[in-house]
Amino acid sequence: MYVCICRAVTEEDIRATLDDGACSMRELRQRLGVCCGCCKCAPHVRKLLVEHRKLQAPSMNLIAVEPA
Repeated sequence: MYVCICRAVTEEDIRATLDDGACSMRELRQRLGVCCGCCKCAPHVRKLLVEHRKLQAPSMNLIAVEPA
């Protein structure tokens, strides 16, 4: 589904960019050009970013901590 009509950016494009390491609205704007025109895509882009962060959060807790 197209998220940003101004730049023809899809949900798939955003998810791929997030998987490639983008971690903020600023990075998504720089890499894809979203939220640069009319900004009507901003709420949906932010929703995808938050969803991605939630999916990544559990894996962040898997870092092994060695006992002292």
